[in-house]
Amino acid sequence: MMRAANALIRRTVAEDAPALAALLRTLERFDWLRDEPPAVAVARVRSQLERAAGDGSYSVYVAAAPGGGLVGYAAVHWLPYFILRGPEGYVSELFLSPEARGRGVGSRLLEAVIEEARARGCSRLSLLNNRRRESYERGFYAARGWQERGDMANFVLFLDR
Repeated sequence: MMRAANALIRRTVAEDAPALAALLRTLERFDWLRDEPPAVAVARVRSQLERAAGDGSYSVYVAAAPGGGLVGYAAVHWLPYFILRGPEGYVSELFLSPEARGRGVGSRLLEAVIEEARARGCSRLSLLNNRRRESYERGFYAARGWQERGDMANFVLFLDR
């Protein structure tokens, strides 16, 4: 059994691509990730990690298990906002392997994101949480001080369909 204290939270490096691609295959909501050939997944993830390292517009943190392998990750995009006093950090992804859930790993990943947001002078952080997700149903974000905005509509334009 893994405890939160045993997971190392750190920024990703390109060499994390195979382990991150393997972690993505454990996410139950994304069938296409399990169907993607492993070599293609690793190349795709490596490309994204290199981009993140190169331009500073987003950051990716991982939770590394003591015995090796990754048990979670968080990706955050840093967005300029002219109507705010500082930029906004948008947490686009925070996922954990099934065995890491409920062990404090997600909280520690969020803490790393919050720390960087403060260092960047951000005015706020935001994220989307599907109301059918277990994390929403158990109030994961609300329990950590995040507030659900009832006055905004979320719109999506799918470009790859």
